[in-house]
Amino acid sequence: MTESEFNDLVDVTLQQIEERLDDAESDIDYLISGGVLTIKCENRSQIIFTRQTPVLQLWLATKDGGFHFDYDATGKQWLRDSDQTPLVDMLNHAYVTQTGEPLTFDLN
Repeated sequence: MTESEFNDLVDVTLQQIEERLDDAESDIDYLISGGVLTIKCENRSQIIFTRQTPVLQLWLATKDGGFHFDYDATGKQWLRDSDQTPLVDMLNHAYVTQTGEPLTFDLN
């Protein structure tokens, strides 16, 4: 994957997340700046996405820790590098844990 393809994939993913956040009922704020998406939860915790272009990874930081994701072109999804857990599963879990509100993310 080229750097340009990677950046396009990250941009699409962050856009999909933003669109879903617009449907959230909880009191959250989010900001995207410089390729970093920060979701600020009502309880002051944060969910942060950062692109790591040199290693072609999307990183997710939650109150449970930091996680690194590679893009699987065959499955057309981001998978955690350590155990192949889909990003969408990690995001759904982090969101409900940190906001107390279920919100299903579908990143296809």
